[in-house]
Order: sequence, then C-alpha cells, then structure tokens
Amino acid sequence: MFKWVVPDPAPATVQKFLTHRGLSRAFIGRTKFNGGALFVNSRQRNSDYPVHPGDVIRLIAPPEQGADTIVPSAKPLRILYEDQDILVVNKPPFVASIPSPNHHFDTMANRVKGYLQAQHNESDSVHVVSRLDRDTSGVMLFAKHSLAHSLLDTQLQDKTMQKEYLAIVSGALAVPSGLIDLPIRRAPNSTYERMVGAGGKPSQTAFAVTAYNTDASVVTVRLLTGRTHQIRVHFAALGHPLVGDDVYGQVSPAIARQALHAHVLRLIQPLTGAPLTIVAPLPPDIQNLRAAICRTSE
Repeated sequence: MFKWVVPDPAPATVQKFLTHRGLSRAFIGRTKFNGGALFVNSRQRNSDYPVHPGDVIRLIAPPEQGADTIVPSAKPLRILYEDQDILVVNKPPFVASIPSPNHHFDTMANRVKGYLQAQHNESDSVHVVSRLDRDTSGVMLFAKHSLAHSLLDTQLQDKTMQKEYLAIVSGALAVPSGLIDLPIRRAPNSTYERMVGAGGKPSQTAFAVTAYNTDASVVTVRLLTGRTHQIRVHFAALGHPLVGDDVYGQVSPAIARQALHAHVLRLIQPLTGAPLTIVAPLPPDIQNLRAAICRTSE
C-alpha cells in the first residue's frame, strides 16, 4: 500500500493528485479494474472523488503479474543501487537485456528475476525501465513493482531522468561539442538495423569530446530522444562510427564490441522524491581504450 497526504492547495480530484505525482492515467485505470483500490481517509473511492488539504490517499496497486516466460537465472548481478522500489545494475557487455528467440535463458531480465527470488522479494515480476543493446555495457534500471514502473516511465517521458554515455568513436571529430539532430528510421529490408533518413523519427544526441587523437575520440553523450541504436547511428552518419561497431562501422582489434558504456544515470526516486545519481564504473576494455587515447591526446 502507498500513502500520500494531500497538500494545500489541493488538486480537484484523486486522479489529478495522482497524475500530478507522476502516475499515468492508464495506471490509475488499471488500479480500479485489475484488483487494486483507492482510498481517501480510509474509505474506498473512485478516481474522480474530490479531495481537500490534509486528506490521506492510499493506493493498493493491482497484484503483480509475473512473466512465466522469463526463466530465473542464478548468474551474478553487479548491483549499483537498490531500495524497496528500484534496482539498478551494471550490465556487462555481451549479455542481452531481455529474452528473445536468440537469447532466452541468460539475459539481464533472467538474472534479475533469479535475484528477486533469491532475496524472497514480495514479487519476482521483472519491470525493465531502460534497456541496452547486447554489446553495450553500463547502467540498467529495473522497477520492483508496477507503481514504481509507472512513475519511472513518466520520468522518461518528461526528461526528468537522464542517462550519460561514454562512447569512443573513430577519427577526430571536427568540433569539440555539438548536437546531432537527424531523423532515424528502420533500414530497408531489416528488422534490426536503423539509419538516418527522411520520414524517420526526430532524434537528438548531445555530445562533448573529452580526449582525442588522429584515430579516435572519447566522447560523453546525452540522449535527448531514445531511438533504437541512436548513438551508433548518429555517429556513423557523421562519418565517425563507434570503434568496434560491426553493424554501423567495422570490427576493431582494439575492442571486441562497440565502444559504448551507459556511465551515469540521474533520476528521482519514484516514491520518496529524492534525487539519485548512479555511476557505473567503466569496464576494462573501455578503460584500456580510453587510456590509450588519452596518452596520445592532442
């Protein structure tokens, strides 16, 4: 059960209060029809019930719907942050985020489900808030229950949540910082690859170079939109694909994957409102590549 006290001035109704707190209308609707309940001052009410300063609103979320298709895995998790509502882990490269026909048993979702079961969590439902490409490492966020998931989705939509990446791109970029503003769409005859092109979805990537030599540049990257493969596609479109990217660039003897790491996550704890900054340490392959560039940086 989750509880709030209505402030002064008060929103007009329970629904307006809850949407102001970040809950989606869809989640509030599911609460009513899927086994949850709303209470105002200990009496069950509908979401259109009027509220006043000092009223106590309690929400019982619908029962969690576990995904039987996700098989729990006992493989290790590197936990960066955990509380009663969220779990943040450091995803290693070469592990998929969620199950697929090609990766069914060992994904981050499988590992999180196994961890939740081992910890005897109230629910082993896996709520993936942000995912990463299989070969990308770094911060990955999970919610422990549907209410936290709804609140975190709202943060994603309103840009309250921010993620900073470290990328190593081929060649020396022409400018020290900038904004890549190019639409991204699905590549013809492919369900996987993306490309810059007319008719694509608006896509914006902010970047700043921190070190470079003639062969490569170390770049901090912030996504203003969240398209599939956005960082990889945008830098490839500039003629500077990520080092080691075998889809949008070419393989590299320096690293066995694309040089991309989700480094920093900034968000608001969905229930307490506390600001959180969570850092995923760089893995050895990117550490070594960055150090080599910094030693010869111009």
